[in-house]
Amino acid sequence: MNTPGSPPSAALPAICVFCGASHGLDPAYTQAARRFGELLVENGFMLVFGGGRIGLMGEVAQGVSDRDGDILGIIPGFLRHLEPPLRVRSKIVVTETLNERKTQMFAASEGFAVLPGGLGTLDEFFEAYTEAQLHQHRKPIVLLNTKGFFAPLLNLINHMVEEGFVQPETRHLIEVADTPEDAITIFAAARAATRQGA
Repeated sequence: MNTPGSPPSAALPAICVFCGASHGLDPAYTQAARRFGELLVENGFMLVFGGGRIGLMGEVAQGVSDRDGDILGIIPGFLRHLEPPLRVRSKIVVTETLNERKTQMFAASEGFAVLPGGLGTLDEFFEAYTEAQLHQHRKPIVLLNTKGFFAPLLNLINHMVEEGFVQPETRHLIEVADTPEDAITIFAAARAATRQGA
């Protein structure tokens, strides 16, 4: 375990971000990721993420860092040379496996933001989505649909529903936001509802 700088506050509600270790081809992805990180802090959330400083994950974390926010990064040891850990105020936890990483990320968070990414992002998204379908959690899952990136994924989910492989109600377990501002509004509303129900 490596904890450079001051440790994050355990009192803050945490949003887990799944996204690419690449930037993608359009600068809009980078801009949205950085802005979402800034908005997390401005709305009283801390960041839980995969721990690397590259790609969109690094942009989200940099946005949080730029606003002096709290960060928990969780990374498997074998990925440290491929996704070098962040060099900002954060707590970095090193796990043995990808599954252990996901378990800790899920446990530490009260919501999931899914930004554009590749296979790893989809793996994390579908695990969170499947656990919600199986009533293992009721945490919000929000797709930040920058430039319509997730339209093919949403079409696939609708296709699976139409073909009888997925129950129609599972479509309501995810929410879609076109902008970082829309995404953070969903998380803030979920947080407020949780407080009212407490």
